[in-house]
Amino acid sequence: MNKAELVQAAAVKAEVSHRDAEAVIDAVLELIEAKLVEGEAVKLSGFGIFEKKERAARVGTNPATGEKIEIPAARAIAFKPSKGLKDKVQ
Repeated sequence: MNKAELVQAAAVKAEVSHRDAEAVIDAVLELIEAKLVEGEAVKLSGFGIFEKKERAARVGTNPATGEKIEIPAARAIAFKPSKGLKDKVQ
């Protein structure tokens, strides 16, 4: 499902206009993004947690040549699904 399909499904499910559904979804995504940029986790009860993780620098191996390479430290976004969501997907 892409964003356009999500907007359409949300509009139908909530019985609102396409424009209103798109505005709400855009607002929610912008808020999640802003909180992650600030370093704050976003916890959606019954769904999961979005959080920013720090990855330490490390030494890796180039699979093509076997050469050791330095992988720099990085920040990444992680999502941890709730138990309820995991159970539904199973």
